[in-house]
Amino acid sequence: MQDHYRQPIRAFLMRHMPDYDLQDNEDIFATGFVTSLFVVQLVLFIEKTCHITLSRSDLNNDNLRSVNAIMALLDRKLAPQGTGPTA
Repeated sequence: MQDHYRQPIRAFLMRHMPDYDLQDNEDIFATGFVTSLFVVQLVLFIEKTCHITLSRSDLNNDNLRSVNAIMALLDRKLAPQGTGPTA
């Protein structure tokens, strides 16, 4: 589990959602704070912070919908080869 990335991702989201108590399972798209530009900034932040490149197939609302969804994406992306979930 890539839980050490949870706090930086939460901090990034909270900087853009002042005075809002975002829960880890809460849909960020439903908060009203998220714009398309914000999503681009979020993706760039994740890539830079986690040293990964997100593919086009990674860039969907389900993978970016909440802190928990982002953490699940990171778990899949950063899992050692051959140890990730099977389809």
